[in-house]
Amino acid sequence: MYIGIIGRKNNDKITFNKEIIAVIVKYGFIPLGIIVDFENDSDKEFIKIKPLIDLCSGIILQGGSDYYDIDIVITKYLYKNNIPTLGICLGMQTMAMAFNGIMGEIDNHKSDKLYVHNVDIDKKSRLYVILKKDKIRVNSRHHSYIAKTDLKISGQDNIIEAIEDNNKDFFIGVQWHPETLMDENSILLFNYYFSTIK
Repeated sequence: MYIGIIGRKNNDKITFNKEIIAVIVKYGFIPLGIIVDFENDSDKEFIKIKPLIDLCSGIILQGGSDYYDIDIVITKYLYKNNIPTLGICLGMQTMAMAFNGIMGEIDNHKSDKLYVHNVDIDKKSRLYVILKKDKIRVNSRHHSYIAKTDLKISGQDNIIEAIEDNNKDFFIGVQWHPETLMDENSILLFNYYFSTIK
């Protein structure tokens, strides 16, 4: 079964996170990189890539620098069709923005350190069910943040760090990079995500 990764624009290239690819392979799935023409009209581009998305049993929205209209179109389609979706960093932010999100800039959340700050987990969230912890330590490599979204906020420190919708099989976004940490909490998150793939 395929797990799709939506490409990110990086200067004049479309890139895919090698650590996410490695995680998908580790869990016995086939990574399918979906190359997007970000210069194209978002509706026309979605028609082109929809057959690839429909091949996938799940999608991971990877991190990056900027999101585009096509990212919102893709996210809403994943949500509507209950396709298991894990958003990481910018991927989480894209999920939030697809549901009336507001984004701001922040300058103290980008670090190369492995662990940077704590995240408080809402005990009434699915993320808490997965991790069984109300506080975890995470990395932090982002320059923007989500100030508001209609999705449930399941983790935060001084900003929103995790979002979800419990009405879906798996629709969770995290602001940190579990694919880099691959610690106990990351493994629990990936275990649960891949267990929802049908």
